[in-house]
Amino acid sequence: MNPNTPLPSPSKLDPIEGLSNCHASIVARLEALDRLPELVDAVIRARHTAEDCLQFFDKAIKPHHQDEERELIPAVLTSAEPGEERARVETLAKRLIDEHRKLESLWGRLRPQLKRIAAGHAEALDAAAIGALVADYKAHASFEETDFLPLAAEILGRESLDLAALGLSIHIRHSRDSVQSYV
Repeated sequence: MNPNTPLPSPSKLDPIEGLSNCHASIVARLEALDRLPELVDAVIRARHTAEDCLQFFDKAIKPHHQDEERELIPAVLTSAEPGEERARVETLAKRLIDEHRKLESLWGRLRPQLKRIAAGHAEALDAAAIGALVADYKAHASFEETDFLPLAAEILGRESLDLAALGLSIHIRHSRDSVQSYV
């Protein structure tokens, strides 16, 4: 029996059948009540997941993109040999930056929905946008891991000071950002 079905009116049935039908309706509602804790747990998990994703994007993904765009890519471009190698780095860098903007745009579509969920509001999520963000980020990370980062390591590895300078630059930027967050 559907738990939303109203209790049958005893006047339409004989009293025994009416009481029996009431029991079926009561049991259906109690079974729905029995499932309520798992539904509440799912809502709590959804809130925590939304909060975690909001924090992670702001504190990890955005700074990661900034590290690549402000530190890594310029260092690799500067150290790349003129000609074919530099042209390849420029092409790969453009793709990475374009992908960053696309991923950030997808995130921007999801962010308001996640903020409302994190605040405890029931919110329908754009499942297509989530699927696109996940698939696009996986493809982006794979491209970066297989194409750009090995080339960056090769180029910057020619001169040990280039890698050291990159590490120091990223460290200083993060330290500066940490200090500014307290001001």
